[in-house]
Amino acid sequence: SALSLGSSTNLITGDGGRTGEPADLSKLNVARVIYDSEGGMGEAYYAYDGRLWARWETDFPEGDDNFCRRLEQLTRIDVNDKAFSRMLTAVDLGDFPLLYMSDAGYMVLTKQERAALRHYLLNGGFVWVDDFWGDAEWHQFAKVMQEVLPDREWQLLESDNPILHTVFELEALPQIPALPFASPFGDTSEPPGAHKLPTGSMEEAQMRAWLDDDGRIMVLATHNTDVGDGWEREAYGDWYFETFSTKSYMVGVNVVVYAMMH
Repeated sequence: SALSLGSSTNLITGDGGRTGEPADLSKLNVARVIYDSEGGMGEAYYAYDGRLWARWETDFPEGDDNFCRRLEQLTRIDVNDKAFSRMLTAVDLGDFPLLYMSDAGYMVLTKQERAALRHYLLNGGFVWVDDFWGDAEWHQFAKVMQEVLPDREWQLLESDNPILHTVFELEALPQIPALPFASPFGDTSEPPGAHKLPTGSMEEAQMRAWLDDDGRIMVLATHNTDVGDGWEREAYGDWYFETFSTKSYMVGVNVVVYAMMH
């Protein structure tokens, strides 16, 4: 993809026109959030698989497209099988009832983006944030959310939360490692060196959330797990698919069905 450098801390790669393509309002449209990240190489962006990736586009678009297709197969939801991408200040953000964010451990938002996200959430929008690990990445994201929703605190969601039982019965949020870190020997945590320091504990995947006044989840964070890589890498061998991708799709279906019911 062609690269354009917006500032010293912002690198956005091309997304095949998905930022400007209009949503099909006869179907469920899922959009990946485009955001800025602090830092330089290895922080705001990184090299992998022969190209540079901005943090916002980790696993995009393959993972998101795969999930949209599987979602339509596994449910009765009429889903657009091509995922979109949007900045938080997009004028049509409300056409997307569900936004997905990935790898947000270095994320920063402008004043305008924070206001737009707050408006979106308080008007019924749902944001799912995935694939960020350890204490430092969590604190960065939580700091941004404190600016977006200053009157609310995040809560830990326990294993009896309905979101784990909406369609598929899950005993707990599964920990999904990215494909390069997946091991057949039982360890599902990613290595601390792959993430922002200090990592603290990365042994347990957790669901954390910001709720509205009625208890509706506005922002769901799946922390210490990489659900999106399970979607993107579904074709990278039977073992990874059976061990991790199947669980990733179960989580994704549950999250979307919960969001659509609330």
